[in-house]
Amino acid sequence: MKFAISTEGGNVSAHFGRCPTYTLVNIEYGKIVAREEIPNPGHQPGFLPGYLAERGVECIITGGMGPRAQDLFAQNNITSYIGVQGPIEDILEKFLKDELEPGEDLCDHPHGDGHQLQGAPQAAQETIPPGAKICLSATDKGVDSDIDPRFGRAPYFLILDPSAQQIEVVRNPYLEDAQGAGIRAAQMLVDKGVRIILTGQVGPKADQVLSAAGVQIISGASGTIREAIQNFARGVT
Repeated sequence: MKFAISTEGGNVSAHFGRCPTYTLVNIEYGKIVAREEIPNPGHQPGFLPGYLAERGVECIITGGMGPRAQDLFAQNNITSYIGVQGPIEDILEKFLKDELEPGEDLCDHPHGDGHQLQGAPQAAQETIPPGAKICLSATDKGVDSDIDPRFGRAPYFLILDPSAQQIEVVRNPYLEDAQGAGIRAAQMLVDKGVRIILTGQVGPKADQVLSAAGVQIISGASGTIREAIQNFARGVT
């Protein structure tokens, strides 16, 4: 049997999709025959179940995971142990002795297919038109990462869908383009239904694409993604 443990600092992480690494362990005849720690490839909706299934994982051990993710793992014939906490070494010992028991979900944020923020999405839902999405240029994939001031060269775009109360993380595929990165990124976001963009600065050509599509641009944004959304929801830009 091969299983994966959400790992953070030598302990079981409370957040399966957002943990820094996974500890993969292969057990045969009651003994550990292989073990490795791999980085989290990124928290994208529906990605991890297939990714880990391809690596032969049959069981997941974690502190917390949303019901949607549990369903997806079940569809990939992967069993989930939720509510587990403590040092990885202790968990391995309990697993080998068949003493590991699941508990209550330890994840402290509302679940969904993407990152979610408590309070801010609902406030934003009352602020923007129905069906509209907000995009923020980000330095990293998490909601506590910083706003990237360079729209076209931002490594990631975090797209908030207030109606679904979730955030989709999109890697910028045009980051390394020699030219036209802002224009291509702008069109991609328009196609994804983005109607409001919070960023540091948008170039003139990207601005034309966004403006022609009726996208509102709020430049000069700074701080973390979480702070920017909360400020926007409060009418502070």
